[in-house]
Amino acid sequence: MASTVLLAREAIFGEGIANAFDLRMVAPDQTVEQAESGIRDHARSLLQVKALLESESWSEAQKTLRTSSSYLKQDIYTLIQIKPASERSQLRELYSDLFNNVTKLDYATRDKDESRVWQCYENIVVALDGILSTI
Repeated sequence: MASTVLLAREAIFGEGIANAFDLRMVAPDQTVEQAESGIRDHARSLLQVKALLESESWSEAQKTLRTSSSYLKQDIYTLIQIKPASERSQLRELYSDLFNNVTKLDYATRDKDESRVWQCYENIVVALDGILSTI
């Protein structure tokens, strides 16, 4: 009976099975340099949504926004976890500002609210500038 429980536990929580459903936000083997490089690349991708917003390609803007922001979110979160505790507070605040505005921009594009779209986009630019200057 005990061996059956141990085998079942290993099957459920074993390393091989768990890796298939690894839902952590932190990339496991990512270095600080890789995270910072990823942040710069994904920030550029996120800012490229501006052309789609200008052409009022709302659904394409949403798709691009969602894709680039998800990768950026992972890289910034990885960097926050790696940084010393004294530097985390400021990065967390910028992270929160950035992704709150990404969400608001997503809703604004869905609603085709141009004034809110540009307000959120500008807030994203400010938050990204803060993050890039911090790293």
